[in-house]
This record gives sequence, C-alpha cells and structure tokens, in this order.
Amino acid sequence: MGTTQLETVPEPKYWHLKNVLTEALDSEFSVGEILPNERDLAARYGVARATLRQALEQLELEGRLQRRRGVGTTVAPPRMGVAVGSEEQTWPGEGDDAWQAADCQAAPAPPAVTELLETGREEDVHTVRRTRVSHGQPVAAELLYVPDASVPDLSGIDAPSGAARARAVLRELHRLELEGEYRAVELGSASAEDAKELDRLPGSPVLVVTTRFYAGGRTAAVSVATYRADTCRLTFGDAGGVEIDPTPERRAS
Repeated sequence: MGTTQLETVPEPKYWHLKNVLTEALDSEFSVGEILPNERDLAARYGVARATLRQALEQLELEGRLQRRRGVGTTVAPPRMGVAVGSEEQTWPGEGDDAWQAADCQAAPAPPAVTELLETGREEDVHTVRRTRVSHGQPVAAELLYVPDASVPDLSGIDAPSGAARARAVLRELHRLELEGEYRAVELGSASAEDAKELDRLPGSPVLVVTTRFYAGGRTAAVSVATYRADTCRLTFGDAGGVEIDPTPERRAS
C-alpha cells in the first residue's frame, strides 16, 4: 500500500481517503488479508486517526472490510445474495425456509412491536428466536413475535421453552390462512445481543427487516430480522412491499 498525503482535496478527507483505500484494496490486498494497524495507516496517509476511522467505517458499511475480534481489520469477500421473501407468501418456517429455530420464550414484546400487534404492553407474547447461516457463517438473527391469539391451541403442547417450543409455535401459526405480509427495511447498528449472534462487534452495521404477517384481518405475527450489512446483499421476491424507513429511532427491536 503506497504513501499518499491528503493535504488539500475538494471533498471531505475521510471520503477521499476511503476512495484511495478502495483502490489499494483492489490492487494490493486479497480477501481475508489483515490491514496494517490504524497508527501505521494514519501515518502513511498523513491523516488523523479519527479521519482514518471514518474511512474504515465507511468501507465496512460498503462491505469491503470486516472487523473481527482478536484478528483486526480484514479484506471482506464479495457480498452474498440473501433472498428475503419469495413470489409466494409463506409463514416463517414453511417451505424452503433457510432459518433454524433456536429458542422460544414468553415475554412482553418491545413497544414498537406491541403497537403493531395491538397487544398490551405487559402482555406476554411468544418470542421465537431463529438464526440463518449461509456458506458456513451466520448472516442473520430473527425474533418472531407471536401473540396467544394467533396460536390458541399451544397451551396443550408440553414444551415450555427451547427449540421444541419454537417449532411448536411455528406449526400452530401455520394453521392460520396467511392473508398478506408487509416489509420495511432500514439500516441500523448491531446491539450486543445481535453482535454475539452474528459474530460481529457491537455497533457494526446491520440491515433490519421488519415483516408484519396478516391473518384474520389483523397482524398475526411480527418478525424483526437483523442481517449483517458487511456480507449480505438482500434480494426480494414479488411478495410484500419494501420500504426504506427514514426513522431508525422507531425500529422495532
């Protein structure tokens, strides 16, 4: 990686540095290679470490770099296409669903989800946790919120928690006739729990897909799926609308 001094440029220094680093990644580095440390990079390009961090964060957001615990900053592989939805609307867990049920607990949903489900703020709902793996690495984590009204016969199933309970909730949900679904997509940052699930650092960029499933003239379930923004390129079928949400503070997670 050559030396470049960024003294006078007509654009923000971090953005110009990002472009310079992009060229270096394309010509001098291979996938998985570890970049020099921040101090050396900042000295090489004659910028403050704060400017360098801005450039690195932008490259991570664009999927060019990955920051890994105990390793450092590495060159990322090309983003993989991850299908979200299909031409035929289906319940979570139906058909060729790529998710794996991991757990299920009964607890009140977050306020934004409670509003969508029209349940009481202190009312417990079934919270199914699922994970998605692609090419051997975790790419997404999902919380599926299902109120008692959507699975009224679940009480007779002897599985208080865990993956067995999660699968039981999904089976009962499939008894309903799915009338439609609606999706909203927004950019966010990984919480500590998301980061642990996705093997990322807290605060890493993520894509959050919130899906409302309709049955019986109401919202029967709400899914909040968090995808790694550094490795995923989401693709959508014809089912459901897609909205870019400009108000991340209302994110339902």
